[in-house]
Amino acid sequence: MTDLSRFPITKKWPAQHPDRLQLYSLPTPNGVKVSILLEETGLPYEPHLVNFETNDQLSPEFLSLNPNNKIPAIIDPDGPGGEPLPLFESGAILLYLADKTGQLIPKDPARRWQTVQWVMFQMGGIGPMFGQVGFFHKFAGREYEDKRPRDRYVAEAKRLLGVLERHLQGRTWIMDEEYTIADIATFPWINNLVGFYGAGELVGFDDFPNVQRVLQSFLARPAVQRGLRIPARG
Repeated sequence: MTDLSRFPITKKWPAQHPDRLQLYSLPTPNGVKVSILLEETGLPYEPHLVNFETNDQLSPEFLSLNPNNKIPAIIDPDGPGGEPLPLFESGAILLYLADKTGQLIPKDPARRWQTVQWVMFQMGGIGPMFGQVGFFHKFAGREYEDKRPRDRYVAEAKRLLGVLERHLQGRTWIMDEEYTIADIATFPWINNLVGFYGAGELVGFDDFPNVQRVLQSFLARPAVQRGLRIPARG
């Protein structure tokens, strides 16, 4: 049996199945990227809820795994060379697990890098900008009388949706007919924007029919439906 005791995080979240990949997460857009990928690939894993309401992400145990105090993070007990691998940052984890399983990323080198570019598009654009829309529309920022910050991020969210809308014309998924980590990275954020944030009308979501179409295909996948609820809250 794999011994993960050298990782301090296992003191706070003991591994009941140390031979399985350990996932430390919360069902947010960034968190569910990894749980969806794991459900899609069938790789055995053990999820642990990192509860922001009790500041679990600021605990010494969690910071020992991710000094940036963000979810998700993983420990793969069977990493490169058979050694345990700790890893944080959702994009890096998606790329690592796609390579590990040989799934959800094209084998062709050119198409592989095209997939990576769309993952980076989400990481550098969609995630940060949509998150700002959420802050100014749903959370504390909505109380600000000056709406210029909100409108700035709304305009950028619309622009990013437009980029994706044009790209998806005539395509089933971001990478044509192939479902990949680019979709898994992107569509939880779009789902959150129009669902949890309730910003569909604000960003004119009806103006993006291709994005709507692919979002519905994404949400219809059984692995996505399971992954969106993992780790279970309380």
